Amino acid sequence: MRRRTVRGPAPVLLASVALLASLALTGCSSEPGGGTEADTKPGGGAGAHGAGDKAVARGGTVGGSGSGCELPVVFDLARDWKAKAVVPEEPDSEFAALGRQGPVAMVCEIDAKPAGHIGFLRVWQGDGKSGTAREALEGFVKADENASKITYTESTAGKLSVAEAGYTVHSKIMEESRPARAFAVTTPDGPVVVHLGGLDAQEHAGMLPAFELAKRSVRLG
Repeated sequence: MRRRTVRGPAPVLLASVALLASLALTGCSSEPGGGTEADTKPGGGAGAHGAGDKAVARGGTVGGSGSGCELPVVFDLARDWKAKAVVPEEPDSEFAALGRQGPVAMVCEIDAKPAGHIGFLRVWQGDGKSGTAREALEGFVKADENASKITYTESTAGKLSVAEAGYTVHSKIMEESRPARAFAVTTPDGPVVVHLGGLDAQEHAGMLPAFELAKRSVRLG
């Protein structure tokens, strides 16, 4: 698959979410010696959403202290993807709504541009009262008024139950529809949703192995 070369500075403000098909911000850690092992396991529990079984080189992890984003969960990153914590906007800011979707708020963005793709893995977190993983995921997806053709599946990652959604989003900016994927797990600190979008269907497909790697490696932090 042909990759697109990304030129120019990466956006650094949450406001840029509204300017490029809901894309924003940049920044991640890598484990010593990371990025040398190819993950060839098929995407666990991919089900009707398709298998992300292409080989993907592992980089570091995200979620722990010093990883760019401290989260209630930890999962593996594809090599060269860079994570950065999202600083919440002030509640009265005109951009505050961009950082929240349904019952969860954006807490981390993992940028694919250093790996040659245009898109992000975004991590969203709810509070302890946000319900089950499936309920949080349904609330997240339904809060996107442009979402359609939604399907849900359930799987496991280690001891965690994983709810997953595959759906289509119509982008008014790009004037086209594109696929999206998200999975959710519950933690003692509330549900966590990990979402993969992409500039278009081609970019989404290229980033799907990184999403599958995150899904099958997710564990409590």
